[in-house]
Amino acid sequence: MIKLHFLGTADQIPSAKRNHTAVLLNYNEENILVDCGEGTQRQFRKAHLNPCRVTRILITHWHGDHVLGLPGLLQTLSVSGYNKTLYIYGPKWIKEEIRDMLKVFGFKRNYEIKVIEVSSGKFYEGKDFYLEAEKMEHGIPTLAYSFVKKGQTRIDKNKLKKMKISEGPHLSSLKNGKDITYKGKKYKAKDLIYKDEDVKVSFVLDTLNNKRIIPFVKNSEIFISESNFEEGLEDKATEHLHLTSKQVGEIAKRAKVKKLVLTHLSQRYEDKPKKILDEAKKVFKNTILANDLDVIEI
Repeated sequence: MIKLHFLGTADQIPSAKRNHTAVLLNYNEENILVDCGEGTQRQFRKAHLNPCRVTRILITHWHGDHVLGLPGLLQTLSVSGYNKTLYIYGPKWIKEEIRDMLKVFGFKRNYEIKVIEVSSGKFYEGKDFYLEAEKMEHGIPTLAYSFVKKGQTRIDKNKLKKMKISEGPHLSSLKNGKDITYKGKKYKAKDLIYKDEDVKVSFVLDTLNNKRIIPFVKNSEIFISESNFEEGLEDKATEHLHLTSKQVGEIAKRAKVKKLVLTHLSQRYEDKPKKILDEAKKVFKNTILANDLDVIEI
């Protein structure tokens, strides 16, 4: 199961209801934090989550509302007995930015931090998931990210029953794609197995509308996107290198995603968030607006 914890859903200025941007993705033993805005570690406490379980941090870009929570979080890990290697990924210059940040906020660190600069494409692959990135347009080096749970090979139990093949060690060969001989008869693996579809969760948190978004988020189970401006403010969105609610809805529709989740909401919509939601839903019906501490399970 994949769990998404929305720790912060505001834009560059937090509000009484919304903290700076941060989303925690939990899958098995992995806890992947996407961005770490100011106040993120307090949001961990509110959500009853342990920050010491974080395994990786993905930084979309080096703007304050996406990274100002990092110094505090890293220090808290140090004094809380964190004993793993923490992997931090980000766009061009992330190594220098983390290095300079650690110089400014000096503290005794009892664990290893590995900072990895990534660009477009797959940058980490585990046994049953991988991570990929794509360049966005936001004035400074900026990335979108996707978490992809790999489709698993399954044995079609209905076909086994129909062919009267019982349980046994021969099934492990089938699962590995190998043909088997059972009671003197040969069976082809391809006739008895199938593969689940990959499950993709995509994060596009700050960017100008651009041609790379749709192919990158295509067929996502969940597409999490900034939605900073309402329809009619396209000029302002372009000026500030952000997306409008209508543009996000159009991207979701053309990319054939299953669900769109809006976040990074401007304080101008603090008392009327439904306006942003309704505009996106006019274009793409299966849209929701994330609030702080919301949880989505897949």
